[in-house]
Amino acid sequence: MKSEYIYGRIPIQECLTAKRRTPHCLYLQDGAKDLQDLYKLAMAASIPVEKTSRKALNRMTQDGVHQGAVLETAPLPIHELEDWLAQHQEPQSMVVILDSIEDPHNFGAIARTASACGASALLFSKDRSAPLSSTAMKSAAGAMEYIDLIQVTNLPRALDMLKEANFWIAGLDADGDKMLWEADFKGRTGLVVGNEGKGMRPLVQKKCDYIVSIPISGPITSLNASVSASAALIEFLRQTQ
Repeated sequence: MKSEYIYGRIPIQECLTAKRRTPHCLYLQDGAKDLQDLYKLAMAASIPVEKTSRKALNRMTQDGVHQGAVLETAPLPIHELEDWLAQHQEPQSMVVILDSIEDPHNFGAIARTASACGASALLFSKDRSAPLSSTAMKSAAGAMEYIDLIQVTNLPRALDMLKEANFWIAGLDADGDKMLWEADFKGRTGLVVGNEGKGMRPLVQKKCDYIVSIPISGPITSLNASVSASAALIEFLRQTQ
């Protein structure tokens, strides 16, 4: 039985609310306060609850900020791109594509914004990517329970598959040929977010239909990857609401 630990009150609450995977056991710190809502959710779903020590929770989370609660659960479902495309034929769809995002906090933050802005899926590579870890899930604050996760072995080939399915691929780069507000995010769109330091890989960038830049005017000349993704996703939300 495969399982993983997620921790923190909000990620656990969203996992139990979304019901997209099978929880095995909820561990609550003995004597901790304000955990009654999690306890009630677990009881309503017939999930075993065990009281344990803070030290034991620290071991489960490798000293993560667990707030007195850890959920042992089945992993999130990971989709194959071909299967996902066969099941999703909507004319309006946003897929956020991560090219070598290595920081799990960025991974989680992008997932959170993508979910909040109505993106359909988050696509990432098996290699050259932050792992789908408890740290990433904590940073996503439960958002990964609601967005489809697609893992691929060859990102350039995945972009070809998306284009064959009538997706237009937009890449984010400071030297883009279009300003953010000039991009058309209506219809089926894939948004590529590049590595924190190096940006998109050349082959990935060549696969993009167009490159979008985010204008900035202050003394800081670049934005964090997750901040850039957030700006683009909010523009997507503006255009499609």
